[in-house]
Amino acid sequence: MAELPVGRGPVHITLHMGPKLAKPVPAEVAEALLSAQITATAGERSGFQLAFDLTKNGLISRTLLPEGFFDPKTRLIVTVTVRGTPEVLFDGLVVRQEVGASNQPGHSTLTVTGEDLSLLMDLEERTDRYPNLPPSQRVLAILRRYSDYGIRPDVYTEKVSQPPHQDLRVHYQTSTDLQYINELARANGYTFYLEPGPNPGQSSARWGPEVRLGIRQHALNVNMDANSTVDQLTFAYDGTAREEPQARWQDPGTRQSTLLPQPPISPLRPPLGKRPTPALKRRTLSGTAKHQREQAEAELLARAAVSADVVSGSGSLDVNRHGYILQPRQLVGVRGSGRTYDGDYFVKSVTHILRPGSFQQNFTLSREGLEARSAYVRP
Repeated sequence: MAELPVGRGPVHITLHMGPKLAKPVPAEVAEALLSAQITATAGERSGFQLAFDLTKNGLISRTLLPEGFFDPKTRLIVTVTVRGTPEVLFDGLVVRQEVGASNQPGHSTLTVTGEDLSLLMDLEERTDRYPNLPPSQRVLAILRRYSDYGIRPDVYTEKVSQPPHQDLRVHYQTSTDLQYINELARANGYTFYLEPGPNPGQSSARWGPEVRLGIRQHALNVNMDANSTVDQLTFAYDGTAREEPQARWQDPGTRQSTLLPQPPISPLRPPLGKRPTPALKRRTLSGTAKHQREQAEAELLARAAVSADVVSGSGSLDVNRHGYILQPRQLVGVRGSGRTYDGDYFVKSVTHILRPGSFQQNFTLSREGLEARSAYVRP
């Protein structure tokens, strides 16, 4: 498992483990690795599951397991090197271990399961107050607590400015740090997740809009004979997914209630499809009348943006053939699926599955409309 033949060069897997400052694992642990599965999804916590050969008299069984080397809250970092370029796939904590003992030699296994470092932010409920701080400043204040784990804030100012008014309201947190950060992200149409890397022991904590601008990854090719990198891609168009939310706001001075205008979602979701999809549903947001007007406008924008993606795609990628690791939460082009579904997509999730001699990626894509916006898709 230490080296797998992939494309023109090998895939090399490196494991780091430790209580907080993870170090390279002993060679016997790396050699005992049987498989690794890592899942990263936009807007959700990432997770992993690693399986090790549990030889009866091996180092793991004899020493490391009883001494707590794989105990919950142990930090584990997975780095994969393809064509000589290292990529940190995961940085998280062990939360569970399972031992499968077998009478047959070589069939006993140790399986460890874990979640990314955002788990640290979800272990303790706290009550805190944030006077005169807008949402992004509150998130920054919370993330500074986790700098010991190499977590760097990547926080963006909210699209709808919400200047705080301490004389009217002081914002309180009465939940875990992660729950509060996610609550603020949802209210502003943002997403929050940890991105491991670029070096082992480092992560960036993104609180902001999804990445829908910038450089596209190498395209996913289907139905292109020798140039195909994906065997099959499945697309779906759900016409009922998009909603047109409505929100009312009440002026505290005059008690007059007004219907807020529909906001353009392009600041949060730059269009990826040429033909936008109309909203078939209308939903009225509750509780916005008593909010500050800016807060109600932010919630209206967030709700409109989050339901915009009506086109989804899914498939499986063989890194041996593709030659590149498909990254989640970034843009990628699709070629060969026809005029309706070719073009750029947001990579919603990726599951990396590594076994001896194999590196597969299962992925899902999304965008808000049909047809490519440009005739050119990056190869």
